[in-house]
Amino acid sequence: MADASNGAHVGNGVADELPVGIKCIVFEKNAPAVGERDWSMGLHWGAPVLKSLMPDEWWPRIQSVHADPSEPLKDPDTLKFVQGDNGNTIAAFPISNFYRLRRSKLRQLLSQELDVRYEKRLANVTFAEDGKSVTAHFTDGTSATGSFLVGADGSRSTIRQCLLGPELGEIKKIPYCATFIECRYPKEQALFLRSFHSLYLATAHPDNFMGFFSTQFVEDPEDPTTWTFKFYISWQSSLEEQRATASWTDTQRLAQAKEFAKKFCDPWKSAYEWVPDNAGVWYMGMTEWDPGHEGHRWDNHDGLITIVGDAAHPMTYQRGQGLNHSLTDAGNLRDTLVKIRNGADRKQEITDFEEEMITRAGDEVRSCTLNTALLHDWEKVKNSPFYNKGMAKNH
Repeated sequence: MADASNGAHVGNGVADELPVGIKCIVFEKNAPAVGERDWSMGLHWGAPVLKSLMPDEWWPRIQSVHADPSEPLKDPDTLKFVQGDNGNTIAAFPISNFYRLRRSKLRQLLSQELDVRYEKRLANVTFAEDGKSVTAHFTDGTSATGSFLVGADGSRSTIRQCLLGPELGEIKKIPYCATFIECRYPKEQALFLRSFHSLYLATAHPDNFMGFFSTQFVEDPEDPTTWTFKFYISWQSSLEEQRATASWTDTQRLAQAKEFAKKFCDPWKSAYEWVPDNAGVWYMGMTEWDPGHEGHRWDNHDGLITIVGDAAHPMTYQRGQGLNHSLTDAGNLRDTLVKIRNGADRKQEITDFEEEMITRAGDEVRSCTLNTALLHDWEKVKNSPFYNKGMAKNH
């Protein structure tokens, strides 16, 4: 929850710091040292918002959160999009101030000086009869009451389902999936794989596959054996197929991905060929939830509660927009809470905040889902928003 007087924030999002004197408590479902899978995220047009959400002296430390802290940002850098079977460049997008940030390190940076209560998994939400407070109830039997609750509890948000019910609030599965691989390699192999781009490379394959290859973390820039790579191949997969393979083991997922990669150019071909059988494997069916869809408008109970980030607008990831929109939510909500603290009408301000978010991010959800479909249809690749706009902000 976070509010204009006292409150808290429930969730596990990164946009928690409000350096304007607004007290908050963060309730985190996981333990402090839980072994979550880590990944890197693209920060570009949302960077000024992130900077505004932290004390000035923290911003120079953003480089330490980067996938390769030793490598200064290139301005502009270029994201190459290549044809998956032969490596020919399909398009190259200039990107200014493009950060590739590690999720775990960003969370650590933004968690400083916050009151975080760990292992608090939300069960339900109730509202006081006088309309002045909201209570979060947790599965361990405890609860917390405040004057404003912010749900940032991810794409399968419990708070979203509390507000809309389990049917309307449930995440929507779409017929696409991906298997992610995380791996380190011997020196010569690591140098070869990173020679294609120091941080990232994207591909579309004529057989209707899409892929991404990235440097996840450079522990020691002088020792390639400490470099961690993360990459995936995605494909169209019916919901029936996803259900039928739901019990597959990591070994089966990896074997399937290796078979796909035999049709690919490098770095994917070699990366999958060299990956050991005990590498980290993460399979996921793709999902979305459109806040602008009919019936999806939640009740903020006269400004007592709202949802943000992936709880409000989970989107597919090929265009790299999720973090930027979530940070924009956080910046706008910060400004909204300041207005409320200064005497503005709570219900109207929270409603206005939500309407802007629903319009902006809802448009992005739909654009990203369309983009995902187009990128997995070779005949339509050149019509995709990714091809035409890269990762630029929607207007």
